[in-house]
Amino acid sequence: MAEITAAAVKALREITDLPMMACKKALQEADGDQEKAIEILREEAGKIQLKRSDNATSEGRITVLSNEDGSETVMLEVACESAPVASGEDLVNFSNACVAQLIANPEVDTVEGLLALPSEKTPGKTLNDDFMDMLNKIREKIVVTRIARSKGPTGSYVHHDGKTGVLLQAKGETADPELLRGVAMHIAALKPVAVNESELDPAVVQEERDRLIAEAKATGKPDNIIEKIVDGRMKTFFVEQGVLVYQPYAVDDSKTVSQALAEKGLEAVSFTRCAIGG
Repeated sequence: MAEITAAAVKALREITDLPMMACKKALQEADGDQEKAIEILREEAGKIQLKRSDNATSEGRITVLSNEDGSETVMLEVACESAPVASGEDLVNFSNACVAQLIANPEVDTVEGLLALPSEKTPGKTLNDDFMDMLNKIREKIVVTRIARSKGPTGSYVHHDGKTGVLLQAKGETADPELLRGVAMHIAALKPVAVNESELDPAVVQEERDRLIAEAKATGKPDNIIEKIVDGRMKTFFVEQGVLVYQPYAVDDSKTVSQALAEKGLEAVSFTRCAIGG
């Protein structure tokens, strides 16, 4: 068996940031081979993850990144067990590395595909290797839970605590970053469930319209007036149902979200809202 020197243990600790005794044990198992010792440590991380597989991951962080021209934005959700880990340097750095690779590799849209991408931290290794190194150091359950992408004029927002994030996709000739971010912030706060009424259950919408028509007809008003009354009250119904475009815009509630976007030649297409723990 090769002699395990203090210098070798120190060198491995500097690479992995793991305790001296764990590094020494791995080097002993690897007969002094540093690369093999690193692989042994990564295998240990997998065992830790398996052992903690039933643990709740109610903490975590959401990270977003846009490309240079703002035509694409990605969002990554990583869940973990504790708040200190969620805000810690290791998870922040890992999340930032992941979104950078997602922007650089627009064809990747799965967690498996993401973790197979090259590591910028460790040449010749993958993001999965970085992930396992982080697990071995932190020793709690961490899960990359979600990837989302948005193309076209996009807006994004992440709450200051990193626990709520939104991607907004719009369409239009020109982008307005401030407005799009404002609408993304609106979505984070108001929690709409649909972009427009076409995404609601048609049967529910028709049932409400029929009810309102019956009420209006009971007043004896002409049909053309009844139609206008019902259309107005349906807008209120759509707000109550959480339809984004009908909601008063949180930044300026004198107009709806649809009106605020239309003033800049934009129209909401879709959104993704992520919330850690819910």
